[in-house]
Amino acid sequence: MIKKQSSRRLEEKFYLQCGNYIFMSRIGKRPIEIPAKTEVTLSGNVLTVKGPLGELSRVVRTDAVEVLIEGNTITLSPKNELQETKALWGTFGSHIKNMIAGVNQEYVTKLIIEGVGYKADLQGTTLVMNLGFSHQVKLELPKGLSCKVEKGEVTISGIDKEVVTQFAAVVRSKKKPEPYKGKGIRYSDEVIRRKEGKKSV
Repeated sequence: MIKKQSSRRLEEKFYLQCGNYIFMSRIGKRPIEIPAKTEVTLSGNVLTVKGPLGELSRVVRTDAVEVLIEGNTITLSPKNELQETKALWGTFGSHIKNMIAGVNQEYVTKLIIEGVGYKADLQGTTLVMNLGFSHQVKLELPKGLSCKVEKGEVTISGIDKEVVTQFAAVVRSKKKPEPYKGKGIRYSDEVIRRKEGKKSV
């Protein structure tokens, strides 16, 4: 049962190949619904999504994947039988869904800063952090992102899921949590496996 469930997750994300059989992407097969107050257009190979919170654009591999917009539904179909095309089919399906979701409701990632003297402050569009180094760590916020800092918690939000998660990963990388006391920067839902320190004899 466990093997079937894991295979299903992989199949939904990309595609599976077993011998001479290739299973098509389930994500790519599913029509994508366009919600109210949302507009999706395709000009050449650039897909644009406009919604209440803003606008996002992405280049689509129209040489491999056909994008058809009819009414309030988007359907994707592969243009050939290449393995790369089948992978792109599901990938672009996920991207378009994320774009539509983002212009209707912001993506939010929260980070926790733990450690004596560790703190963060937002100065204009620059995130300034004291992380135990001899210098401050400064990161400029990417365009389109907003950030809020309060009581050791950094909240990053924006309509572009990739930009939000990428910037959060960069912030975390500046002081990854250590396993002994948990000092560092971690995601709010991240569990750090603690290690026991050496005991003095």
